[in-house]
Amino acid sequence: MFGLGLPELIVIFVIALVVFGPKKLPELGKALGKGIAEFKRATEEVKETIETEVRAAESKIDVEKLKADIEGKEADLKAGGTPDAAGGEKTEAHAAKEKGTDVYGKS
Repeated sequence: MFGLGLPELIVIFVIALVVFGPKKLPELGKALGKGIAEFKRATEEVKETIETEVRAAESKIDVEKLKADIEGKEADLKAGGTPDAAGGEKTEAHAAKEKGTDVYGKS
C-alpha cells in the first residue's frame, strides 16, 4: 500500500514502543484501529450518498426527456398529424394499416 515492508514496520513498532512505552502501546493500537474503522465507515457513507444522488439525477433527466417526448407527440396528434410526424419511424402496425392489412400481412 505505502511500500512498507516487514523491516520498516518493525522499525516503526520499536520507535513507538520506545516513545510510548509498553503500557500505552496497546491502548494506542486500539484507538488507531477504531479511528481507521470509523474513517472507512464514513467514506462508505459518502460514497453511497454520492451514488444515490447521481442515480436520482439521471432518473430525473430520463423522466424529463420522456415527458418532453410525450408532450411533443401529443401536440402532433392534436394538430392532426400522425404519430410518426415528429420524424420517428413508422411501426409495423402503422405500415400495415396504410396497406390495409394487419401486422402479419393478412387483409
